[in-house]
Amino acid sequence: MHFDFSSVRNSNEQAVYGAVAANAARYPGLVDDAELLADVACVALNRLQPRYIRHAVDFAFYQTEKERLETARQVANAVDYAFGFVQARVAMRARG
Repeated sequence: MHFDFSSVRNSNEQAVYGAVAANAARYPGLVDDAELLADVACVALNRLQPRYIRHAVDFAFYQTEKERLETARQVANAVDYAFGFVQARVAMRARG
């Protein structure tokens, strides 16, 4: 028997990727380093409760406006934290 789970994903991924891309210019030391931006996304995603979905439209249908706003706030906070965390690690490495 073959199982196909390729449609299952964490609903926070796209929101985090978008927030990282939208905020990267605020962090000149990170904006040109794709590896560090991926680290930022990982740190942010690890701070959020995973919400697994198959179809974004289904997830949006079951969320209230209040829940959507709260999720957006949590994503923004996680991304802000992640940029600071990664930036601090880069600075620590530079000091040796």
